[in-house]
Amino acid sequence: MAPTPDHQALVAIDSVANGAPAAPVAASASPSRRAWQRFRANRLGFWSLLVFCTLVVISLGAELVSNDRPLVVRYEGQTYFPLFNDYPETTFGGDFQTPTDYLDPFIRERLSQGDNWALYTLNRYGPDTLNYFAKEPNPSGPSRDNWLGTDDRGRDLLAQLIYGFRVSVLFGIALTVVGVALGVAAGAVQGFFGGKTDLAFQRFIEIWGSMPELYLLIIFSAVFAPSIGLLLVLLSLFGWMGLSDYVRAEFLRNRQLDYVKAARALGVSNGQIIRRHILPNSMTPVVTFLPFRMGAAILALTSLDFLGLGVPPGTPSLGELLSQGKNNIDAWWISIFTFGVLVTTLLLLTFMGDALRDALDPRKN
Repeated sequence: MAPTPDHQALVAIDSVANGAPAAPVAASASPSRRAWQRFRANRLGFWSLLVFCTLVVISLGAELVSNDRPLVVRYEGQTYFPLFNDYPETTFGGDFQTPTDYLDPFIRERLSQGDNWALYTLNRYGPDTLNYFAKEPNPSGPSRDNWLGTDDRGRDLLAQLIYGFRVSVLFGIALTVVGVALGVAAGAVQGFFGGKTDLAFQRFIEIWGSMPELYLLIIFSAVFAPSIGLLLVLLSLFGWMGLSDYVRAEFLRNRQLDYVKAARALGVSNGQIIRRHILPNSMTPVVTFLPFRMGAAILALTSLDFLGLGVPPGTPSLGELLSQGKNNIDAWWISIFTFGVLVTTLLLLTFMGDALRDALDPRKN
């Protein structure tokens, strides 16, 4: 028996970037499944998501990828785990009780004699490791020991980029979460209640948005010790206003729909109407702007670090590396590799945002 038209109904998915048609999705699929299929159909956005997630996972396990300590050491029949414990130099045949420098040629020779061995990470430098045994003055170019070269302090550039990328991504996620929470709350209150409440909030946003954010950052950085927490608080105070406008517009539209009027007629409280009925149907602009907001947060942190108003000294930072590149024009590897990491990160987030926007577009079936 031939299938019914209901079973034959298919939903066309947007063409992928190279123009090839994507696989159709059944019309009976849920809206979230259809959105996911549309997102996957955009190959540029989908592969950007995979690459970005891979980079984030690698950065979260940076200690297992780039570290100046071996993961495991087998010395004279004993097993040691330098990644988790500090061992004095005398443990491995040295003369001092100071923590072992595993890059010291003497220690490396001791760990390679006889049945002794050490399992090192892929890159044998940490974010603060200084290459005291470099053959060239700092900053030194790419070499066998330092694959991407060193900065002007002698620190390995590859390790700085890995750890700096992690700091930037985690800061971007935290700032995005806080900004979204504040923006959704403010926009929901304005859009749902409207009237004088909306008018008062709009006037407050106009006054608050006119405050010089950069000057406040300069003042607070002079009064308080630089910290990521302080930056997160200061940027969160201003980062929610752009998103609140979109949420407010969605609430103003959705509160006039029939299902909201029916809920009010049944005596449902305002909190339940907001949480269970209007908010789930107003999250499209919020989800769509998440990658763009995260990219803006990463760029803001990088800019502040470049100006010396960002993270505390000694913290791996892409902005600090860009500042070093500006001060050391001849050390081209600092600027090129740091700029490449920053541009790649922002491009991946932009491609993901474009694909997510198309996937959640209600006009696309």
